[in-house]
Amino acid sequence: MCGIAGFLDARSTLNADELAATGAAMAATLRHRGPDGSGVWTDPAVGVSLAHRRLAILDLSPAGRQPMVSSCGRLVLTYNGEIYNHAELRDALVAAGRPFRGHSDTEVLVEACAEWGVETALGRLNGMFAFAVWDRATRTLVLARDRIGIKPLYWARFGELFLFGSELKALRAHGGWTPEIDRDSLAAFIRYSHVPAPYSIYRRVSKLPPGHLLVLPHSGAPEVRPYWDARQVAAAAAANRLDISEAEAVDGLESLLRDAVGRHMAADVPLGALLSGGIDSSLVVALMQAQSSRPVNTYTIGFAEPRYDEARHARAVAAHLGAAHTELYVAPEHALEIIPELPRWYDEPFADSSQIPTLLLSKLTRGHVTVALSGDGGDELFGGYKKYYRARALAQAGRYLPMPLRGAMAAAARWVLAGNAMLCGVLPVFLRPGLSLSRVSELTHAFAAVTEGDLYRQVVSTPEDPAAVIPGARERPDLLQDATAGASLPDFMERIGCLDMTTRLPDGILTKVDRASMAFGLEVRVPLLDHRIVEYVWRLTPALKYAGAGENKRLLRQVLYRHVPRALVDRPKRGFAVPVKVWLRGPLRPWAEELLDEQRLAEDGFFNPTLVRARWREHLAGSHNRQRLLWCVLMFQQWRRHQAAESAIPCERTA
Repeated sequence: MCGIAGFLDARSTLNADELAATGAAMAATLRHRGPDGSGVWTDPAVGVSLAHRRLAILDLSPAGRQPMVSSCGRLVLTYNGEIYNHAELRDALVAAGRPFRGHSDTEVLVEACAEWGVETALGRLNGMFAFAVWDRATRTLVLARDRIGIKPLYWARFGELFLFGSELKALRAHGGWTPEIDRDSLAAFIRYSHVPAPYSIYRRVSKLPPGHLLVLPHSGAPEVRPYWDARQVAAAAAANRLDISEAEAVDGLESLLRDAVGRHMAADVPLGALLSGGIDSSLVVALMQAQSSRPVNTYTIGFAEPRYDEARHARAVAAHLGAAHTELYVAPEHALEIIPELPRWYDEPFADSSQIPTLLLSKLTRGHVTVALSGDGGDELFGGYKKYYRARALAQAGRYLPMPLRGAMAAAARWVLAGNAMLCGVLPVFLRPGLSLSRVSELTHAFAAVTEGDLYRQVVSTPEDPAAVIPGARERPDLLQDATAGASLPDFMERIGCLDMTTRLPDGILTKVDRASMAFGLEVRVPLLDHRIVEYVWRLTPALKYAGAGENKRLLRQVLYRHVPRALVDRPKRGFAVPVKVWLRGPLRPWAEELLDEQRLAEDGFFNPTLVRARWREHLAGSHNRQRLLWCVLMFQQWRRHQAAESAIPCERTA
């Protein structure tokens, strides 16, 4: 696990020292991702510089240093990630005559690309990765990102200058960086609490999508194309179902999970696991402990507010499995300490409030180990989210209602929402009606949805109209608005899960975990997202994977029950939520008031100050929970403040 950066300037007149100094400056911004060393490789004849920051996990010797040149001298690689099948690939490469100097997976990767070609090598990799490889013979730069999007990779083009890096801060370190905030990306951020790929918060700056590679010939234009398309793979799997019993499916899944977890445990440094006490993380720890001769180190975060606290459940699971458990209870003062650091680590506006405990958990864990396994991915694969079942129920209801009637019901829901808001404005808190305003708002948008994807989009996004929040912005069409997305999957839950796998998972959840963990030089691995498991699960019938909302993750539970008693894990899912709603009305209020100052909002020119201030007053009064919108605005404002402290950023301020 590392940080990578570099550039190609076809018109560059920089000499070797200047190229190296610029590459080193870009890599220096990523020191937190790779505190164990650095390296730069340059070729002044073509204006290329590849840089690297190293977090040593496998082969701690100098033989694992990067950038790394292939044994034939043709390819140069800078790479971030882990290849879990590197031992098998090494055997195949040795048989093909490739020599090896050390035992790092980096060396396996560069030799695989040299022997088989980058695209063929990608098809044989099992891992999480983002890398850049320069072909000295063809003068071609290739970038690649893993199938699921576990590791990040940004790229930008300014004229003849091409930049890339693990995080935006690396690109900013180049003198040719000319940023401009994209108001349309800001609208997407308000909608989803993150900026979805392939866009970034800046114009002319992109994220390489999961499962894609970018090919850039010297003095040519970049071509971005998929080498693994999740939707196509899911459709092919659905057309070729496994005709097996539930017992056979459980056996097959456990075998794959055990192998994946075992591979993810390979490290030459201390290893542990992030444990929430839920189905996914408990199963990962159970399979780790089953393959370990000593207690597995586990780590969790707790909250004083009982509604949000799951630490006691994690403690019970760890005790049953015999793990060595460590926990930290989070108080508002912890949030106050970490919030000023959020823009530094997330580098782009990001507003999933669980980023706060994730950062604190990563800091806690890194104090003991260098690598930790997590349970991310189980919800998307096995229907673990309540929102999936809500969306399915709304979709089923909508099938029996003609559009005119649905429009009337949406209008009625809006009337109820407005009436309830008026009631809430005059009644004392203890007398306010128990109707969930967020649920009524969800119904309002759901009844008006035209496609299933649009319906789900309303369920997972802010109920606010981003165009009203950001004057002059427009929302780009996205995958959730594409009526053909997932159309080849016959089951609603599979369609929604596949959409989540290609949107919210990489752009939201995996981004959150990557930035939080790498802020402290902690490598987090996600064995449930081994692509072999993903492809196996997609071949199973929906009846094996999904049941009622009370029986979500049916197949995962059957595997887990073989290791952990039902009583320890059978409970409603809470998620890794934090009480931001309450904190904004209490200890975080002074901080929020400053960032939401009406004059300041008006001067910045991004948000509608009247609307934002109205939502803030409603939240403080308790008439609505406006946490989601407010946290987005606050995170952008905090990010802007952080960027302004570093350099002035040109931006459009008018529609």
